[in-house]
Parts: sequence; C-alpha cells; structure tokens
Amino acid sequence: MRFSDYMQEWLYGEQGYYASYRPIGKKGDFYTAVSTSKFFGGTIANHIVRRIDEGFLRSDALICEIGAHHGYLLADIIEFIHTLRPQLLQTLRFGIVERFEALRTAQQNYFDESFGNAVKLEHYGDLTEVSERCAFFVANEIFDAFPCELFYKGKTGRVEEGKVLFDIDDPEITELAEKYKQDRGEIARGYESFAQAMRKAAERFEFVSFDYGELQARSDFSIRVYREHQVYPLFDEALDMNEAFGRSDITYDVNFTHVKEAFENEGVVCAQYATQLVALVEMGILDLLAILKERAGEAIYKQELEKAKILITPSLMGERFKMIRFVKE
Repeated sequence: MRFSDYMQEWLYGEQGYYASYRPIGKKGDFYTAVSTSKFFGGTIANHIVRRIDEGFLRSDALICEIGAHHGYLLADIIEFIHTLRPQLLQTLRFGIVERFEALRTAQQNYFDESFGNAVKLEHYGDLTEVSERCAFFVANEIFDAFPCELFYKGKTGRVEEGKVLFDIDDPEITELAEKYKQDRGEIARGYESFAQAMRKAAERFEFVSFDYGELQARSDFSIRVYREHQVYPLFDEALDMNEAFGRSDITYDVNFTHVKEAFENEGVVCAQYATQLVALVEMGILDLLAILKERAGEAIYKQELEKAKILITPSLMGERFKMIRFVKE
C-alpha cells in the first residue's frame, strides 16, 4: 500500500485516529494553540471584526472552521465576537466542515451546551457543499494532516508488514521532489484539490490557517507519531507502526510553498505568511489582554497572560508555528 493511502486509513479510516472524539491537551496526545488559550480564537475573532469594519467581510458572512474536531476554536471565536461586537451574532452565520458524523454530533452537543438557542451551527460534510457570497474560513493544524507520500532518492514509499519500503517509481512525485529540491522527505497529497474546492466555495473569502513548518521543504524526514505527549520519529526502531496505527496521531512539517502555490494556481492571493507570534500580535492579542486586565482585574489577567504567552513566546509556539492567509476578492 502506498504510504499516502496508509496514512489516509491511519487518520481517516473507519477506525482512524480522527474518526472519533479524542481529547486534546493534558489528557490527550498533544497540545494545540486552541487547547492552550481561548485568546487564540479570541484574536481571530478580533481580526474578523476588523475585516467587517474594513468592508471586506459582510456582516452576514459565513464564519466556517475546517477540521474543527471538538469545535472549541469556532466556539471561542463566537464568544469573543459576542464580547467585542454582540450585534454581529444576529447577522453572522457559523459553520463547520466535518466529514465524521460522530464528531458532528459532539460538536453540536458542545454548541448546545455553550450557546443554547442563541447560535445555530451549520454542518457541511465536505468543502464542496459550501456555496456562499462571502465567507471567512479558519483552520488550525490542518495541512499537516493531509496524507503524504514519502520520498527517498528517486523512489516513493509503500508500507508492507509495518515497514516502509522505497521501491515505487512515480514520475509525478519525483517531479514535485525536484521542484522543491528534496532528495528525501514528505510530499503532501490533496493541497491542490482543497484549494480548488475553497475557490469554488465562496465568491469572496478570506482563509486563515495555522500550522508548523517552513516556507521551504525540509531536507530530511519530519514525519512522526504523537502519543501521550511523547514524540516518535516514524523510522525510530522503538516505534511499532502496527501498534500505533489509528491509535496515535501521525503528522509532518508543512511545506508552505506547496500550500501557497496550490492556492495561487487557483487565482487566490496569498496575503500574508508570518510566524504565529507576528500574526497574533498584528491581529490584536495584546489589545484583548489589555481589555481583560481592565475588565476582569489583575489576578485573572495574569492567569490568562501565562496561557497566552505560550502562543507567542518564540521558544514555544511563537516561532515554530506559522500563519498563512489567503484572500479571494
């Protein structure tokens, strides 16, 4: 089985890692920006309000998260929109693109508990089901979860009996490897079809996504498995792939140039690429923390500040994670 098919089954098969509800954070296999601080979603909410004030987003736009898992990010965005501009909750619409019914149910239950009848959540099984005049799409750590091919010195990898063997000749993958100057590493599958689906999903949109990686491909293998906050390189002899299959998260560093070119080939403009630190500061995270200090007092402010620091400290998430933002007018 080609590695991309193997990874697809690992993450999205009937018994795949993302096919059912899994905890994220202290009780899960890894942390994300969403599980670290509500001010991650709050800062995105602040950016959305700004974009409405600037006239790019309509006040009746669809705010849509892709790959939401629990739905916490979209819920945090809604909570902060209510704080910053409550009247927008009467006009904006909110949706999640989620392929798994079990997760759609969990997301709906969370929204019912959080907002009651005040917010209606729309669900889409796939991005191709979305058709809007104006939308804001957001995703966190989505591009690293696209299935990838493994490439090594001219050969594409396959999996046999829990081992990766490099013996497939694939001209398309070889061409991409040469394009991105890789003699080994991961080459993502699906960025092009994803960009095309989003381009067709809305007449005007902005898409903001956060992930870890660089603007160029790495010169080695980054693919790894996360289990209970331990990291295992895929080729580590201590890792049993058969045992980890579907039970642990598998991921790799994103080649953001590949993402960027996939969208630009669809006529969608890359408006910004920046570290998470720069992006969140420019989107107003420090302004939101200042508002919290004024309204909630010193004790709560310090508590939330410590969580927010993890998002923007260079040695933690601030430099490792990147934001890429696309605009179609």
